Formats: sequence, C-alpha cells, structure tokens
Amino acid sequence: MIELTLLSGKPFLINPHQIETAEAKPDTTLHLLSGKTIVVKESIPEFLAKIVAYRRSIGVLSDTP
Repeated sequence: MIELTLLSGKPFLINPHQIETAEAKPDTTLHLLSGKTIVVKESIPEFLAKIVAYRRSIGVLSDTP
C-alpha cells in the first residue's frame, strides 16, 4: 500500500496495483480498475516515486539487473 493525500488534506492508503491510469489535470487524478476516480495532492513525480519505493520494498524492482 502507498500513502497519498486527498485534496481535503486527509491521508489514505491505496493498493497501487488497482490504479489503471494517472494524469495531471492539473491535479493528479487517479483512475482505478473499479472505475472510481480519485484526485490527490501529490504531483505525478511524487506519486511515481511512491510506487517505485513500494515495488522495491516488495521485491518487484531491484537496483541490480
């Protein structure tokens, strides 16, 4: 799970495997596989950094080939 922040300032956890697309509109808007849309405070680069860190923590990404 990664922690993101709603525009209201409320933090929440989300499973990044449920995110289908993300776009800046200008706020970062996440489209989930369920069809739900969530707008968050984090920028696209911040959002991507959280996903990369999460995937490294579960062993999906590594720094070595």
